[in-house]
Amino acid sequence: MQASIIIADDHPLVLKGLQDFLLEKKYNVLDSATDGKAALELIKSKRPNIAILDIRMPHMSGLEIANYCKINAIDTKIILITFEKDETTFNKAQAIGVFGYILKEFALVDLEYCLKSVIQGKPYFSPKLIDHLAKEKIIIPESVKALTTTERKIMRAIAQNKTAKEIGEQFCISSRTVEKHKSHIIKKLSLESKSNSLFLFATENQGFFD
Repeated sequence: MQASIIIADDHPLVLKGLQDFLLEKKYNVLDSATDGKAALELIKSKRPNIAILDIRMPHMSGLEIANYCKINAIDTKIILITFEKDETTFNKAQAIGVFGYILKEFALVDLEYCLKSVIQGKPYFSPKLIDHLAKEKIIIPESVKALTTTERKIMRAIAQNKTAKEIGEQFCISSRTVEKHKSHIIKKLSLESKSNSLFLFATENQGFFD
């Protein structure tokens, strides 16, 4: 038997996109709502297997609905969709026991995998979000923070083992300008003036320049 689902989002286009996607994939969409209070009423009255909820909605947030379901032993599995990438919100969602947490910009890619996982009783969290949070935990040295946007881009290119000529062509600047940037970067990072010092630093610390 196909899992029953209700969906809620206060943006009509997002809501329609979700509904069209789920119906196309032959999921049993029971109903939809455009605010948190209405979504909770649907959960209480229809008891769907799964509720796909926006985190930020009028009257009641997706997190508040998930918390209500937990406190009142409603076994509807909650999937949150959001633009929120901060660790605090994600940790709250996990603490409440949500089964899914996916980012809106990847929703149609992630949602199918998420639903298959949740239906099997396994939580699913957007891989892009997990990657983002992992990068946020990287402690970036002050010297790296001092690099300009252009210098960071050049460091990414250096990590890819591109020559000054190739970097110049990529950013529409001369090789001489690239060399000047490299010289400034070496000084800012307090590196030795060796031919491969930037390459070694860039490849060993690629996470700093993403």
